[in-house]
Amino acid sequence: MGSPPQPLNRLEEGGMLLLQHAALVEQEEDEEDEEGSEESSSISTSRAEPQTMPTFDVPYFRYIDDEGTEGEEEWSSSRSLSSIGRDSSADSVVSDRYVVVSGTPEKILDHLLNVMTLEDDQNMLRDDFLLTYPVYMSTGDLCQALLGQYPFIDQKEALERKQKVLHLVWHWMSLCRGFLREDENVKVFLKSLYRYVLDDLYEHPALEKDVTELQKLYQLRRRHKALFHQLSLKENGQRSSSTHRENKEALCRVYVTMDSYLSAKVHYEVVAQELLQAVAERIDVPSSELILVAITYPGGRLLLQPQDRVFTNSLRPVGRLHVCRKDFGEVMNPFTDNSEIQQRTNGLLNLNTWDVAVALTNFDWTIFTRMHEQELVYFTFNRNVYSSHTMQLELLLQRCNEVQLWVMTEVLLCPTPCKRVQLIKKFIKINAAPSSQRNLNSFFAIILGLNAAAVSRLSQTWEKIPGKFKKLFSELEAVTDPSLNHKVYRESFKKMKSPKIPFLPLLLKDITFIHEGNKTFHDNLVNFEKLHMIADMARFIRDCQQDHLAQKSSSEVQAYTDYLHIIDNQQTLFELSHRLEPRA
Repeated sequence: MGSPPQPLNRLEEGGMLLLQHAALVEQEEDEEDEEGSEESSSISTSRAEPQTMPTFDVPYFRYIDDEGTEGEEEWSSSRSLSSIGRDSSADSVVSDRYVVVSGTPEKILDHLLNVMTLEDDQNMLRDDFLLTYPVYMSTGDLCQALLGQYPFIDQKEALERKQKVLHLVWHWMSLCRGFLREDENVKVFLKSLYRYVLDDLYEHPALEKDVTELQKLYQLRRRHKALFHQLSLKENGQRSSSTHRENKEALCRVYVTMDSYLSAKVHYEVVAQELLQAVAERIDVPSSELILVAITYPGGRLLLQPQDRVFTNSLRPVGRLHVCRKDFGEVMNPFTDNSEIQQRTNGLLNLNTWDVAVALTNFDWTIFTRMHEQELVYFTFNRNVYSSHTMQLELLLQRCNEVQLWVMTEVLLCPTPCKRVQLIKKFIKINAAPSSQRNLNSFFAIILGLNAAAVSRLSQTWEKIPGKFKKLFSELEAVTDPSLNHKVYRESFKKMKSPKIPFLPLLLKDITFIHEGNKTFHDNLVNFEKLHMIADMARFIRDCQQDHLAQKSSSEVQAYTDYLHIIDNQQTLFELSHRLEPRA
């Protein structure tokens, strides 16, 4: 009686550790199906009764060669049963014979080119590699490694190998073009690769199509002598990098008091006059009476002239922006307190509830659809270093925090109890709208804002909320219940069809656990299993972004949600709360 098939098997190859999939031969599995339960005691304890499989490391792996015969045994313990269950499922279709566990970057790339096919557009290993390569090699290093793989020695397989390298380059450029747009290493790499392919064209005419694709990729001139010059981006219908930057949008904080600001949605080329005009309209003060001041460092002040750029070349504001009155003797005196703003009529109550829900969702979708899945990788491994590669992710996190503070601000600046009740009811109805329930980022933010201590302590206000709204709020609030690792949210979101926006802070928490709970390198080899888990999280973002169609909302409502008034000082928020309902 033969021994049962092992879930995975270990194979060391140069600088790389591979694990073989369990599905060796279907016939062997059928023959040993009945025998497996009797023989499994050689690996684990007796199974007289069904037991739950533990999730600790697998004790043994056995090497099986390509012909399916048993070879020299080697032992390892580097894979958890939970991941084995995913990879070795009898019902799953296994595309690759081996799973990369760890290895040097060069060996992983070499293995990828060995196993990938030109017809395969859904290669998981390739996707993992391209999504996570910034963790263990720079873009310049990857360019050099790809150039090193192109001139293949084996003449019999040379054409196929060269086509595989080019195929991998197409996928890389398609996946990461936004990040590679202005990388000088990539420009030099593509020109060098173009020269290689052009030189091989006589010997391998099948590469003609690839030459054409390279020309299209970076708009290279057809003539060899002009190889190092790009065609005009305008002539090829492409936007230049400056135009690309102009069309990007950001959230700009403009402080109207020392502890409250307007979160303004602006483009990166915005100038002081344009921003000041927009803020003046929002706070209902003539722009001719206002000036815009940037606090560049403690005690440092910079008066922005009308045509001064608000953002620096690093796409960061020139400093903390304050709007001030011209007639103030001291330029750093903004509106002295919240009294002026508090007396303004609350505009939110005059807006259609469903339009507000759609506008909030459209705002988040504008950011989320521009967010690249690779931003999660850059954010996870370089979270303390600002990078333009994580810009959209950071904007979405900022927006989530600001919507929460906006909810608190709107309620606490409402002076009369009846209007506060109307406001809370409105926020509950906003979250009940279908568009909001596909946007879990703002959904959570509104719930967290209403549950914040400064708002939830307003017992006299909450007592006046009708029972049906309290019940609806409880049902919506249940989705945000953090117990059992947010089980309710996870199950609800899993059932929800795309497009949908996840709650980003929880997603980043999950990635943090993966990152901090697993080493990135083992014995100087890249822990590719960890990076596969990170890549899975990135692909999750890709799936959520599918099939999105923007909904229509009125321009008035959209203008309102583009400029949210926010108090970001918790002490001020509590003072407002106690002013509305003093302690007994």
